[in-house]
Amino acid sequence: MPAKSQTTRERIVEAGLYLFWLRGYAATGIAEILSRAKANAGSFYYSFKTKEELLLAVLELYVQTLSPVVVEPVRQAEQDPIERVFGILGFYRRNLISTGCTYGCPIGRLALEIPEEQFRVHKRLADNFDGWTAAVEQCLEDARERLPKDLNLATLSKFVLTVMEGGVMQSRAHRKIEPFDASVEHLRGYFDLLIAQRERVDVTKKHTKQNLQKSKEE
Repeated sequence: MPAKSQTTRERIVEAGLYLFWLRGYAATGIAEILSRAKANAGSFYYSFKTKEELLLAVLELYVQTLSPVVVEPVRQAEQDPIERVFGILGFYRRNLISTGCTYGCPIGRLALEIPEEQFRVHKRLADNFDGWTAAVEQCLEDARERLPKDLNLATLSKFVLTVMEGGVMQSRAHRKIEPFDASVEHLRGYFDLLIAQRERVDVTKKHTKQNLQKSKEE
């Protein structure tokens, strides 16, 4: 079947998504958005009362596309849930490489740019972060038996987000991939330590159980 043609509203939202990422929110004018979307002012104001309303629609689109664009391809490609975490991080690495390290996580960039009084926008930005960390937390939950039992998976998923955002920002500033790779390398080392900690505990419990059983038999 032929692909469904986009509505004018959808073209405006996608134009806003691209230009807000490329230029930032404040530096992007409605005229630029309309030019890219091949739409007129009447069409814009029929769908959106303000540029902020368009930004909210853009952030909603990010929420909707996180799973099919970022998470699901990794889930299909990686069987190991821990490797899925690093597969998600790999999505951002590829974007950095393909743009000469000029790419930035659009949600992180907007969170820094948008004034604090735009409460609705910051709430939607937080929703995007929550969706991202929830996807990572699900990966960690799938690997629960390999991680320390008392480990807080929710806060660990937020730490993974912090590593991604910090690595992306540093790579953009330096225009090279090494800062991102170094951040991810240390994160992997931390995961290795967590897994080793759980293995040591399990081995100790196993030996203790065997010794108790042996004592009873004697």
